[in-house]
Amino acid sequence: MLGRGGRTRRRPGRREILIFLTVLGPGLITAMVDNDAGGIATYSMAGARFGYEMLWVLAFTAILLALVQEMTVRMGMVTGKGLAALIRERFSLRLTAFIMFTLLVTNFANTVSNFAGLAAGMQLFHVPPWMAVPPLAVLIWWLVVRGSYKGVEKIFLVASLVYVSYIISAFLARPEWGEVAKAVVTPSPRFDTAYLALTVTIVGTTIAPWMQFYQQAAIVDKGLDSSKIRYERADTVVGSVLMTLVAMFIVICCGAAFFNNPEIGATTITSAEQAAEALAPVAGNYASYLFALGLLVASLFAGSILPLSTAYTVCEAFGWESGVDRSYGEAPRFYFIYTFFIAGSALLVMIPGIPLVMLMIVSQTMNGILLPVIMLCMLILINDRDIMGAYVNPPWLNGVMWAVTALLTLLTLAMIVSTFASG
Repeated sequence: MLGRGGRTRRRPGRREILIFLTVLGPGLITAMVDNDAGGIATYSMAGARFGYEMLWVLAFTAILLALVQEMTVRMGMVTGKGLAALIRERFSLRLTAFIMFTLLVTNFANTVSNFAGLAAGMQLFHVPPWMAVPPLAVLIWWLVVRGSYKGVEKIFLVASLVYVSYIISAFLARPEWGEVAKAVVTPSPRFDTAYLALTVTIVGTTIAPWMQFYQQAAIVDKGLDSSKIRYERADTVVGSVLMTLVAMFIVICCGAAFFNNPEIGATTITSAEQAAEALAPVAGNYASYLFALGLLVASLFAGSILPLSTAYTVCEAFGWESGVDRSYGEAPRFYFIYTFFIAGSALLVMIPGIPLVMLMIVSQTMNGILLPVIMLCMLILINDRDIMGAYVNPPWLNGVMWAVTALLTLLTLAMIVSTFASG
């Protein structure tokens, strides 16, 4: 095939495709898991409250997500170390402890919210939480504790297919596609408290700090090195694009069904399961059940990955053994953290009166607040030639990422100031 100037443009050969399929996993899984119960709730509320107005925020964060995760790809494949280990070695113990504490709190809250999504999803199929949560918690625990990394990764990749249900639900809600297209490419920022808080929350759930730690740890655990960087970059871009498309379709679905709908009341949609239930009279039972199925499997999916990410991160930060290919005797702290997150979340969800919706939103907002700190650490690390050698950031990427970090910091400060001013 000829390109410009008569030069031959080589198509990807069988070898390149096979290598890509071998490398495929960390980028796609990390991105797709980000559409968890908390994320689905956030996108549902964005669509119900503001219609298609916040789609441009997701378009912006898709590009940012790919750039941020590409840096984790390089750091993991060049150094052979996880992000938590690099932060511990490069920065102070105080900063490391602060990041680990915040991640523990937010990840545990997110895990609880995913078990809540699991329970809610089963309830929509008429299975009570006390029957659904315990066996599913055991299944999640057994899947990781008794499996190998390759086996777990294959299961997670197959589970990613369930997100197609949100795309179908969006079409069943019959949106105005011209308005959707316009909203994606037309920024329409507001400066009121609700809009700013939801913007920070969307950024926090779309580019959650746990993602940088998990993908880099997964790359190291999979044994990938710098010779395969371009393939893992492709894995990361594919994951970022698919994750953002799913998020957009959730917003589109809820925007079409609930925004300015006097029969529903946009502001009454505060959770993913509420959105699933309310879809039935608007878009039909099929849309409702598909939305509920997506919530159920996404919660199961993320309920496995978030505890795993936390166990990796904490063990790396303190230099403890970790990895699903190690036995309990080789990595006891790793398996203790994983088990604690699963068991603790399952028990909390079954306690009546726990404010789960508030917990979801607070955890996602905390992600948005922590993200600029993680970005700052990553930018310092990836520009250190003693660590990265020839794989430091190019000048153009540094300019973009420093500007984005400053923007995220200002956005977070604006949200905090706006919240206090309105209070």
